[in-house]
Amino acid sequence: MDLRSGRAFWPLTNGLMHTYPPLSGDETADVLVIGAGITGALLADSLSAAGLDVVVTDLRDVAFGSTSASTALLQYEIDTNLMDLIPMTGQADAERAYHLCRDAIDMVRDLTAELPDDCGFRERGSLYYASNRRDARMLAQEHAARTRAGLNVEHLDARTLKARFGITAPAALFSPDGGEVDPYRLAQHLLQRAQSRGARVYDRTEVTRLDEGRDDFTAHTDRNAKIQARWVVVATGYEAEKFLGRRLAILKNSYALASEPIAETEGELWPTGCLIWETARPYLYARTTQDGRVVIGGEDDDHHNPARRERALPGKQRRLERKLGKLLPHLQAETAFAWAGTFGETKDGLAYIGPRQNGDRLLFALGYGGNGITYSVQAARLLTDLIQGEENDDLRIFRLDR
Repeated sequence: MDLRSGRAFWPLTNGLMHTYPPLSGDETADVLVIGAGITGALLADSLSAAGLDVVVTDLRDVAFGSTSASTALLQYEIDTNLMDLIPMTGQADAERAYHLCRDAIDMVRDLTAELPDDCGFRERGSLYYASNRRDARMLAQEHAARTRAGLNVEHLDARTLKARFGITAPAALFSPDGGEVDPYRLAQHLLQRAQSRGARVYDRTEVTRLDEGRDDFTAHTDRNAKIQARWVVVATGYEAEKFLGRRLAILKNSYALASEPIAETEGELWPTGCLIWETARPYLYARTTQDGRVVIGGEDDDHHNPARRERALPGKQRRLERKLGKLLPHLQAETAFAWAGTFGETKDGLAYIGPRQNGDRLLFALGYGGNGITYSVQAARLLTDLIQGEENDDLRIFRLDR
């Protein structure tokens, strides 16, 4: 699948950090992880830390798929508002899903503290502003739902929002809980650490078929080499249907740009440097980078068509530039990179994590939507527990058959 267009910022600014060979001979492992983006990297790190023997494959170069197109806003807020998620899943599960995403931000912070560099991680607040007056009333209800759930969130009226953040909107919710990271660098460092524990990483190697035996799987590849493993975890994101046999998400295109560094700005580019996003769907979103750039995204298409996406990119770039100028008029931002990528929406905004059906050793870690990285952090924890025979009740929230 063609997952992105344009010039994605992360691999260009980092360069080719590490190289990995294609598979050239047969392998055996406790766990085969298919997919070496940020999700597969988090899994490889967690599984190898637990003492499991791990092989990771990817049909592309490592982290050059959806990971390279991610804007990597680390939010606990799910694309589905808590007040809307509660009737879909029940109050306990909805609130628990929000708290799991909240906890995942701290887990990313702790991970990056252990790696050779901080991977651009910064703790950031999250500002969720109303796109219109009707949504301002909705935000008051959402504030009540999050407060009941024990989440730290503040309701801002239009005057307070303008005074504190310089943004003109009818209302907003502000939470101190959020973060940003460089997903490409994080994936590369995690895979290197997994390798140091004995994991083997092979890119440019496609798993073309899985044969399930009594006690293991045999993965056939386009390299005429096979991998035998007791467990298989599919972390291929939007390409997982090949192994699942059905599609779990609606595929769309999203567009993003990164500015040149705004050198004349001292300190934060806007108050607190928080993540910014809106209530409209599809929504506009913005963040900063470690070297003083603005990353802004949105303008989603209700289709997945790479050729149309490529043609649309210049016009989408101009629309994003205009929206950035309207939202934050004090910034003099010049676009340095513009790109588009595939993303998926689920019916409830939650990830799909777990076995295809109860008792299966074929597992899935599919962190769809705007919370892909935080979901993937939890997927690594939950699936490592499951493989070790320590199933966690949190897995039920993300089950594939819900």
